Amino acid sequence: MELLRKWLGHPEDIYNLLRFKMGGYRAVMPRNIPVSWVGGAFLALYRYLNQTSRSFAAVIQALDGELRHAVCIFYLVLRALDTIEDDMTISLDVKVPMLHEFHSYLYQPEWKYMESKEKDRQVLEDFPTISMEFRNLSKVYQDVISDICHKMGVGMAEFLEKKVDSQHEWDKYCHYVAGLVGIGLSRLFSASELEDPIVGQDTELANSMGLFLQKTNIIRDYLEDQMEGREFWPKEVWSRYAKKLSDLAKPENIDMAVQCLNELITNALHHVPDVLTYLSRLKNQTVFNFCAIPQVMAIATLAACYNNKQVFRGVVKIRKGQAVTLMMDATNIQAVKAIMYQYVEEIYQKIPSTDPSSNKTQQVIASIRAMSLPSNPMASRHHYSPIYLSCAMLLAALSWQYLSTISKATEEYVQAGEN
Repeated sequence: MELLRKWLGHPEDIYNLLRFKMGGYRAVMPRNIPVSWVGGAFLALYRYLNQTSRSFAAVIQALDGELRHAVCIFYLVLRALDTIEDDMTISLDVKVPMLHEFHSYLYQPEWKYMESKEKDRQVLEDFPTISMEFRNLSKVYQDVISDICHKMGVGMAEFLEKKVDSQHEWDKYCHYVAGLVGIGLSRLFSASELEDPIVGQDTELANSMGLFLQKTNIIRDYLEDQMEGREFWPKEVWSRYAKKLSDLAKPENIDMAVQCLNELITNALHHVPDVLTYLSRLKNQTVFNFCAIPQVMAIATLAACYNNKQVFRGVVKIRKGQAVTLMMDATNIQAVKAIMYQYVEEIYQKIPSTDPSSNKTQQVIASIRAMSLPSNPMASRHHYSPIYLSCAMLLAALSWQYLSTISKATEEYVQAGEN
């Protein structure tokens, strides 16, 4: 009954979940790729895509034209690289050269790696299939993928044996693991001619797209990372609040922990103006959806985490109904600006007057407000007619158990946005 109580507290969630299932998903969910669109080895690639991340497979398959195949291969190449980096059974004297040279394996038809113990090892064991289709791409796509793979491999190797100390190093680490992905994708968008050249050329904005998402994940995942022995919060920040990063999880340190949390969220919010500028340049609808949905999920996640002690006690996630609402609404720049405005206002209302970062938080929110103040506020996002709310509450009472088992495809797509 806990699920029912949650839904009764947010009846609009039930309405939006139903709206999503009854056709709202068509604005963002992909069409299935007909077999005739892909041949031979590409069928294997899409199978690997579904096996390694069915949610990202759904997002990628929504893209138009040849861009779909280029991004599919880009994802699988980076998944293979990431699998090498994650595999703790590979000694550093083997792993570091592999990371440095991985981009060259794209041009070696027979190269594969059969000794990985990671769950996604199939992308390494059948790397010849991936590399073959990579070499079948237009040279303009090959150059982008190879270049990003090289830079990312070097960056991963750099951070294998060192922790993130300064805020500069935090930005650098996030650049290697996420900013480069944003840059690579942007260059692919422009190479496909679905977007203007400036999208791929402006690497600063593309980098901010990745940094905003990665910092959000790092902030939200503090406790999970601590439990698994990983540390990604910058020492320059957390050392002002605790002797060890793990000390922030101790109940007696919760006030200082929340202040540290708020400072990092304020840091992440500085990327939002770049995100809005980047999204305002996009013309293709499938590319816009692909880029915008994760960004609005991120701002909603930061709003949920801000000044929230639960970050140090468990998992903080946005509600499923909230997530599908964001997915259906974030289909144009004005809607995204309205969403950003809504959530920075939510953060603003929670700023403690005694918080050491309060002035900086207010300043960055003011800059976001200036860019995102909606000229036509989306009242439908916040105000539902009594009949809709009544119907939603009735459906909650009568059908909550059915609704709790939303289709797997929907769950996975929502999870993609959250991650």
